[in-house]
Amino acid sequence: MAVKNPPGIEKMISYPQFTSIEEERHYRKKTLAAAYRIFGKLGFSEGVAGHITCRDPEYPDCFWVNPFGLSFRLLKMSDLVLVNEAGEIIAGKPAPLNKAAFAIHSAIHKARPDVIAAAHSHTIYGKTWSALGRKLDPLTQDACIFYEDHGLFNDYTGVVGELSEGDRIAAALEDMKAVILQNHGLLTVGHSIEECVFWFTTMERSCQAQLLAEAAANDLINIDPKIAAMTRDFEVGFPLAGYFSAQPLFQDIFYEQADLVDEGVEGKLSLQ
Repeated sequence: MAVKNPPGIEKMISYPQFTSIEEERHYRKKTLAAAYRIFGKLGFSEGVAGHITCRDPEYPDCFWVNPFGLSFRLLKMSDLVLVNEAGEIIAGKPAPLNKAAFAIHSAIHKARPDVIAAAHSHTIYGKTWSALGRKLDPLTQDACIFYEDHGLFNDYTGVVGELSEGDRIAAALEDMKAVILQNHGLLTVGHSIEECVFWFTTMERSCQAQLLAEAAANDLINIDPKIAAMTRDFEVGFPLAGYFSAQPLFQDIFYEQADLVDEGVEGKLSLQ
């Protein structure tokens, strides 16, 4: 299901406005670099695995992504590369491209034109929960974010390398905000980078919370379905709620790691 912003919420919370494509691209790249730093700070990495992408505002069939093998904790704006539908790097420094990142994210961005950003990583609680082959239950207020709004991809066949597997992951995601990749990890999407990052961090913690709760007791108390749906739609699970809830994460990282911003607002993008 697609959760939409409730009527009138834009009067309270709104997305940034831009006067040019260049300004919007700078914002997206800066925010994407910050997203990687947040993942690095929170330990959301496993060797070279994991990736966050964002769609380019001028070339919507292309997306920005990290170069393969660079630490999330060190990534800067200038390290990001722009990838087209053919898997070719068309802007940014020459760098290796994660084949799995392209297979997964190209399919998602193609299938979901509403999605600006997508995130996937092999986090400890996410991959542990994924091994159970189950969706999350509405055990807590935060877990209500994902109530009937996340899928399960239950066909693990090894490291993603084929475009067809990316297509199947996108099909399992449908029009929802997240999908659990069985025996693999978590994947979230958003109408902004901030939303996508908040959904991921909260989903990881919701997996942790349910693992702890199930270890502590057999009879857990789920939130009533009507209350869970209301909480998702009008309180914590709509797009602008995700965008706004992420602001402290980004405020902290920009304050602590200002070096991640190493590009200014430039002219028209020069494609390779």
